[in-house]
Amino acid sequence: MNNDAPRALSDILNVMAARLRKVDLRVIDQVRQLWPDIVDPVLAEHCQPEFIKNRVLLISVPSGAFAQRVNLEHETIIRGLASLGDAAPTSLRTVISNP
Repeated sequence: MNNDAPRALSDILNVMAARLRKVDLRVIDQVRQLWPDIVDPVLAEHCQPEFIKNRVLLISVPSGAFAQRVNLEHETIIRGLASLGDAAPTSLRTVISNP
């Protein structure tokens, strides 16, 4: 393989982000694609997967009530993301986002 060949900017940015924050941007994109199929439509509409770090999925929620609902769905969400293999999150954390 020619090391002088141009690389896609997205590939370079993903590598840089992973080095800086231990975050794989490709995995969170996959999570966001799966999200509406895994959770209740109301949760999918109001709660957003933000990133995965150290196999913990951070989900922004608009209120404590939504945080509680996400936490109640913890096992379902983790099972639904198991198809991501070794990159799949093993736990969740919620954070209340600004309106």
